[in-house]
Amino acid sequence: MFKNSNEFSLNIEKMVSARKMSYMDAVLVYCEENALEPQDIARYINKSLKDKIEMDFIELNYLPKQAQLDV
Repeated sequence: MFKNSNEFSLNIEKMVSARKMSYMDAVLVYCEENALEPQDIARYINKSLKDKIEMDFIELNYLPKQAQLDV
């Protein structure tokens, strides 16, 4: 298991780049490979990882797109 959320996040980042998958898929695959429930690792999901998962969901149209300003 991981010592902190940053270590967990780095592991998920490695999985995403190595296996070419979304962040949510990487979290779920990690849970499956380690016989964990997603709620067991919720405390390890830091703000950065949460934002990346949210962006994946927006790109997949699971969440509504947010207005962005062109600055």
